[in-house]
Amino acid sequence: MYLSSNIKFLRKRKNFSQEEMALALESKRSVLNSYENNIASPPIDMAVRISDYFRISLDTLLRIDLTRLPEHKVGELERGLEDYIKGKYLRIIATTTNSDNIDNIELVSEKARAGYTAGYTDIQFISELPQFSLPFLDKRKKYRSFQISGDSMLPIQDKTYVTCEYVEDWSSLKDGLCYVILTKEDGIVFKRVYNDIAKSKKLVLISNNPIYKPYEVNIEDVLEIWKYIMDHSKTLD
Repeated sequence: MYLSSNIKFLRKRKNFSQEEMALALESKRSVLNSYENNIASPPIDMAVRISDYFRISLDTLLRIDLTRLPEHKVGELERGLEDYIKGKYLRIIATTTNSDNIDNIELVSEKARAGYTAGYTDIQFISELPQFSLPFLDKRKKYRSFQISGDSMLPIQDKTYVTCEYVEDWSSLKDGLCYVILTKEDGIVFKRVYNDIAKSKKLVLISNNPIYKPYEVNIEDVLEIWKYIMDHSKTLD
């Protein structure tokens, strides 16, 4: 967890002393100092107050090391909590780069799928995945390849790898297109998506194979979304 280091980092970005920030939080400098140095953990009501103070979600303050983010990403976070929660401007993603500082395409095999749900934000986990590049893809975008399983998305076969583009703005999902969806309950799934976020805050997931019934997922259960670009044979394994 990164709460203590993130509090100190964000306070210093604002050029506030511990005394000034403690006063704004209706607390004491010594108490804030104990949070920043990981001597004590803030109670839940104070943690929420700190989240509101920086306008950054508590989940982000706890799970993401903000000191490792590029300056413009931290700035995007600071510009609006609500926009970040909606995913309109920023999603945090762990990634790897090559010697030219260009993002790799990480390969998530069937064996790695279980670990991916827990490790998708962990740069150590992501860096241990196989990596490759496709020079014809847009270098300004982020891609990842996932090995799918089963026959629900025929004619794409079992064990095929699908290379997908990372989606930051979930409101941009196009009805009927194929996406890899990472959810808290089901992990990685590959489906056609119908976007009902505006009305019900849900996505409708549909298989190509009609023997599988459509189902809904609540948007708050979604962790990542990747738009299908192309597929590869299982020989990539």
